[in-house]
Amino acid sequence: MSEETLAQQEDNVSKDYLTVMIAGQRFGIPVLQIQDILREQKMTYIPLASKEIAGSLNLRGRIVTAIDVRKRLGLPDKEDGEPSMSVVVEYKDELFSLIIDSVGDVLCFKDEYYESNPGTLDPLWRDISTGIYQMENELLIIMDVSRLLEDIGEQTL
Repeated sequence: MSEETLAQQEDNVSKDYLTVMIAGQRFGIPVLQIQDILREQKMTYIPLASKEIAGSLNLRGRIVTAIDVRKRLGLPDKEDGEPSMSVVVEYKDELFSLIIDSVGDVLCFKDEYYESNPGTLDPLWRDISTGIYQMENELLIIMDVSRLLEDIGEQTL
């Protein structure tokens, strides 16, 4: 293959993200990291757990730690009665349920449109983000699941 053909293939590389809404902001989670998507689930309270840990749930015989992403990102709690959903991901051989407001579409973006985090992005959000994609009317913040869970993962393992 010629260098020009390789360069053209690299320009066409794209990534798929599941979009999720959290407090009115759209985030993208790489599709390959997602194990499952769940409606609101009954959870078991975990005494003395950090504020981000909403509890645990049983998913087909496996114990899953539920993380309230709003609390993790320093956002206000949802209003009582507002439904939520969960995106199940695996981190260090453990399952985690990321509690989010809602699930959107799977979107495919070409790497050429990827941008690093802007300096104006909230520092807490910047810590859990690998970068952004500029959509027509909003930013899609790409969530780095391992950075989101790294401190929490140490507490639960």
